[in-house]
Formats: sequence, structure tokens, C-alpha cells
Amino acid sequence: MADTEIEARLSEHPGWERDGSAIAKSFKRGDFVGSVNFIRSLVEPAEEMNHHPDIEISWDTVKISLCTHSDGGVTAADFELAAKIDALA
Repeated sequence: MADTEIEARLSEHPGWERDGSAIAKSFKRGDFVGSVNFIRSLVEPAEEMNHHPDIEISWDTVKISLCTHSDGGVTAADFELAAKIDALA
């Protein structure tokens, strides 16, 4: 996906931003248990799409990074999964 298209699509997904060859967003979940439960909620949509995020956890914050590694960058699948993650948050 071209940089201009990525930037245009990011404007449709509040809080998501470019992070190198990925898009990323941090979610505050209140505490460690909230963070872990949020991560658990991502399993089903990620498996359904066969598209798996990179995840960082730091107590009450979960950072999700999306990149289609097989295509070498951001694709429509990343934005589709981003929307599903936002709906779960």
C-alpha cells in the first residue's frame, strides 16, 4: 500500500499511527489483568483472519502493531484488523 493511501486510511482510524513499516496503537486497560483480558479478546478475530498482530504489554498498556509481513508492509488486512480491535476496545 502506498504511503499516501496509508495516511488517508489512518485518518479513518483514530489513534492508529504509522510506526515504521506498520501501523500501531496503544490501549490503556486499567491494570495488568485488563491488559491480559484485552489480549485474549484479540485471539478470535486474529485467528479468523489468519492475521496476527505484534503485541507489547506494559502493566496497564497494550501496544498493538499491525503489518503484513508476507507483503512487506501495511495492507488492507491491517486496517480491517485494526477496526476489529477498536470494536473490542
